[in-house]
Amino acid sequence: MTGSQFTKIATVEADGVEVFYRTAGPADAPTVVLLHGYPSSSHMFRNLIPLLATRYRVVAPDLPGFGFTKVPAARNYRYTFASLSRTFAAFVDALSLSRFAIYIFDYGAPTGFRFALDRPGAVAAIVSQNGNAYVEGLGRSFWPPLEKLWASGANEDREALRPQLELPATQWQYLNGSPHPETIQPEAFHLDQALMDRPGNKEIQLDLFQDYGSNVKLYPRFQEYLRSSGVPVLTAWGKKDEIFVAAGAEAYGKDVRKLETQWLNAGHFALETNEQRMAEWMFAFFDRFAVFSS
Repeated sequence: MTGSQFTKIATVEADGVEVFYRTAGPADAPTVVLLHGYPSSSHMFRNLIPLLATRYRVVAPDLPGFGFTKVPAARNYRYTFASLSRTFAAFVDALSLSRFAIYIFDYGAPTGFRFALDRPGAVAAIVSQNGNAYVEGLGRSFWPPLEKLWASGANEDREALRPQLELPATQWQYLNGSPHPETIQPEAFHLDQALMDRPGNKEIQLDLFQDYGSNVKLYPRFQEYLRSSGVPVLTAWGKKDEIFVAAGAEAYGKDVRKLETQWLNAGHFALETNEQRMAEWMFAFFDRFAVFSS
């Protein structure tokens, strides 16, 4: 492994937030940005980053409310997906990233798509690993309690979601659907839970649960962006995910002209134990569509 493949950690001020991020790869190489989901952080990419860094500059930030990113109390940050996208855009500017491929997972999907709506020319390609943009992808065993909150805004419906913030639910997201759950290392979901257990963080997560409905309202705009931009998309999907189900991956075929679909025998956190395969798919996809040739 060359020195540039070692993952480095850093922070940068963006949108009044101290954004923590991981990076590796040659500074002058094409850039791939990795956007995590709930309840994780850039830590979910710990094994993928050095693989991609053999060819690309890789950047993986922690979104506000997650990982090691710090939001000063004086910032009076409002935890909505519009805010996450705005902070991400400021992060991109702080690192002078002008054009890059983006990997989206879970919450990273609406964050990345909102960014792409504002700056379609900045996104060279999309890798969607269980990153949803279609109502067909909303698994019916998971979403009804959240939809109830979106409709009512009632505190009792918000409080009913609080068990989703505890370790059993976090562990379930990692293990459910995996054919070999004994191979998934427990440090990942225990770190997620420890960070979520920090004072005040669970209210942040409930705010984001409540706001997720705003993303569903934007799905038609995300789909129009996919049609009009012609952006190449690789869907690499855990086919046993009960949160964002397989139909969400299949739906991309309605709008994306340059589409490649790959299936993982996995659940929601499909990247766990599948990093080598994911890297190989990404290399082939970027080459097939000459993503970085211009």
